[in-house]
Amino acid sequence: VEAVLVGAADAISASREGARFETIEAYVKRIETLEKIASSHDCVAAAYALQAGREIRVIVKPDMADDNTAAKLSHDIKAKIEHELEFPGQIKVVVIRETRAIEYAK
Repeated sequence: VEAVLVGAADAISASREGARFETIEAYVKRIETLEKIASSHDCVAAAYALQAGREIRVIVKPDMADDNTAAKLSHDIKAKIEHELEFPGQIKVVVIRETRAIEYAK
């Protein structure tokens, strides 16, 4: 009974794309594509793929994007990733909009 269940679980696992292994070339291409998709918007200052491509952090230019634009951007990037990439599991899209004011007292 165990052998049958293990065999079935193994077959299901093998059928999932990326569940077994991914070549280094495919991994690098997926990471680069992910960062390119996020960086394709004008208001993006930088984009970084993290956690083996399971998360993308997008830093926007605060003078070009308000809070509503940042929220819409995360949705747009998510939709573009779903349309252009094939990946197992999910990818978290984080858009960061930060303004810093720094003064030095002498």
